[in-house]
Amino acid sequence: MDTILIDQPVESKYSYHELNAMLNLYGPDGKIQFDKDRRAAQMYLSDHVVNNTITFDNLTQRLAYLVDNEYYEADLLAKYTPEFLAEIHDYAASFNFEFESFLGAFKFYTSYALKTFDGKKYLENFEQRTVMVALLLAEANPARAKTLVAEIITGRFQPATPTFLNSGKAQRGELVSCFLLRTEDNMESIARAINSSLQLSKRGGGVALSLTNIRESGAPIKKIEGQSSGVIPVMKMLEDAFSYANQLGARQGAGAVYLNVHHPDILKFLDTKRENADEKVRIKSLSLGVVIPDITLELARNNEDMYLFSPYDVERVYGVPMSDISITEKYQEMVADTRINKTTINARQLFQTIAELQFESGYPYIVYEDTVNRANPIDGRINMSNLCSEILQVNTPTTYNADLSYKNVGKDISCNLGSLNIAKTMDSPDFALTVEASIRALTAVSDISNIESVTSIKEGNEKSHAIGLGQMNLHGYFGREKIHYGSEEGIDFTNIYFYTILFHALKASNTISIERGKTFVGFEKSKYASGEFFNKYTDQAWLPKTDRVKQIFAKANIAIPTQADWQSLKASVMKDGIYNQNLQAVPPTGSISYINNSTSSIHPVASKIEIRKEGKLGRVYYPAPYLTNENVEYYEDAYEVGPEKIIATYAAATQHVDQGLSLTLFFKDTATTRDINKAQISAWKAGIKTIYYIRIRQMALEGTEVSDCVSCML
Repeated sequence: MDTILIDQPVESKYSYHELNAMLNLYGPDGKIQFDKDRRAAQMYLSDHVVNNTITFDNLTQRLAYLVDNEYYEADLLAKYTPEFLAEIHDYAASFNFEFESFLGAFKFYTSYALKTFDGKKYLENFEQRTVMVALLLAEANPARAKTLVAEIITGRFQPATPTFLNSGKAQRGELVSCFLLRTEDNMESIARAINSSLQLSKRGGGVALSLTNIRESGAPIKKIEGQSSGVIPVMKMLEDAFSYANQLGARQGAGAVYLNVHHPDILKFLDTKRENADEKVRIKSLSLGVVIPDITLELARNNEDMYLFSPYDVERVYGVPMSDISITEKYQEMVADTRINKTTINARQLFQTIAELQFESGYPYIVYEDTVNRANPIDGRINMSNLCSEILQVNTPTTYNADLSYKNVGKDISCNLGSLNIAKTMDSPDFALTVEASIRALTAVSDISNIESVTSIKEGNEKSHAIGLGQMNLHGYFGREKIHYGSEEGIDFTNIYFYTILFHALKASNTISIERGKTFVGFEKSKYASGEFFNKYTDQAWLPKTDRVKQIFAKANIAIPTQADWQSLKASVMKDGIYNQNLQAVPPTGSISYINNSTSSIHPVASKIEIRKEGKLGRVYYPAPYLTNENVEYYEDAYEVGPEKIIATYAAATQHVDQGLSLTLFFKDTATTRDINKAQISAWKAGIKTIYYIRIRQMALEGTEVSDCVSCML
């Protein structure tokens, strides 16, 4: 008691910003000052938020004001009775929600809470935002709305940023997170790609485009040699489109472009990210991704040259665009075919170049093309990923008329995301219900979303009902349970957890199919319909290998699915199908992690106290969830954990996830390009589908270190 009395007058002279900064300085007793962060959150809410929130006498008055002034969607509220609206707001308030960190509160109120049009006053709190999200995603079902409120407020399920930000607001962007567009080798398709990028990014969605099919620099146009200028000018136009669109909205939609490494422009494509690149070619605001088939890695292993093939010639010879053929399968055939123009580069030199650029900028992302397609349960070919490299779906080409109207609408991809907080999900009183509620919520986003601005996306969404249930807070959970990240127990848990999630996700999608009498389009050609997908689960028992993980699941009262359970589910799916073409994708989670008090995605923490730059406020500090002064040893940061353990953890999860997992690899400051290349090969061998980003630890310059600093990085 005495310490509190002494501390409080001292603290009162500090702002919430200063208190939050103290989190990153050890206290006089050599311990991390978690209490300072909690005090910062309380002060931010009492001194800033409360004073800047518009209050109302009652709920009826509040909702009327928000509808009349076009803040809330009147149609959404009209789907429920006034009595139920009062009931669900009271229900949300009964949870007594509190932010567990300063950054969580700060992020919510700066990025998510509804504000007045001048941006100066708040019109809702976390509970009220949750209610609007639940009302929208429950699709007029009151019981489902209450279930969702419980799942979100307890922190078990967290919809992704576009959904959580936009639901129920009259002036809003799209609810969907990611869009993927393929581009064909003609001006009509390129023009559409630029227009679509404008339309989608202004609505707050991230857009990725595949450029593999575009003819290379120097290829003929109308049979005249040396005419084409290749992919770089297309990238420049796309960059301008995104830059312009992002001047229009609060939440920016970012852009990415993917290219197969056997495209003749690959080195020019990569060079656009060099810091010393000529301004004419340098790409600053687009992310770059490369698609790597198995053959490329084999050639590098043997230190051989690799052939680059003209997409223009490949399409003429095979009658399909280059992105729709397997380069590994056709490689020798294409090398021998004199009709296909080709050049060579050294395969190892390519990987060396990729690593050099990753050192400089973190880019390019990597998609292991053949790994992805071997794991794909859906009929068709995957040839690209999204901005954060976890969405892996099948696309088909679109053809256009001269006036840019659609001759034949292909299938482009959109995917909406949301994530489970692993720690809270393991605490759920009903694990299966938590997963089912999340699958239903994400499916509702797909049902509600009507992407009119890009017809091929609209088509893809309506046919596939693709969703991406993600996971976050794995390291936070490990810290709480005193398990080291990357240990035998850690990998064992990851395997069994994702195995169990998959079972309940498929079961939920199968239930929706039975209820609606409908599957995704193309289900009958999938490995789900043939039963092949289930063989690895019915042919062998999947059980924990360690006693600790057995105990964890037993204590949480979560039944691990048996072979008989899988047999029964297999029969049901083969009979009635599943509703969602894709079910899982593990994104990097970003700002929703902070408001949910989670570690990002399933990778280790970047530091015990994370440092973020937040607009006008400057640096903001975020404590790793569940970190205490007693369990610090379980919070080795990602650089200490190292790439091999991260890869092993992700490999355990990947085998149960139909799409990808956004994987960032962390390296110490002593790492070389060779270390990066070795990790890329390890990832490929382990069955990893994609690599998102490469981060190299930057040590403080000599003489600039701060004493008593918990996590100091420049």
